[in-house]
Amino acid sequence: MTSGSTLLREARLAAGLTQAQVAKRAGISQGAVAQLERPGSNPTLETLDGILRATGQRLRLVSEPDQPNVDETLIARNLRMAPAERLAAFETAHTELSELRGMATADGS
Repeated sequence: MTSGSTLLREARLAAGLTQAQVAKRAGISQGAVAQLERPGSNPTLETLDGILRATGQRLRLVSEPDQPNVDETLIARNLRMAPAERLAAFETAHTELSELRGMATADGS
């Protein structure tokens, strides 16, 4: 995720504007623009949007559903198994992966 300071600086540079030009368009001082572009600055969303609009851009926030990095159905299925069944399934998977690795090595991959 890009920081607010980086976002502002990159938007200004992409627009070919100086800090003074952005400041004039946004109705703030050049020093305020410089401070907002410094790493660690923490502008409000309103300020961020205002400065971006002065560069010809606008702020758009998007919320997306969190996608898990694991197959939850597989986890649920495995949890329904008895411990001995889980161990047997793991041993089978391990054997199959070892065989695949052997085939890949034999093919020169």
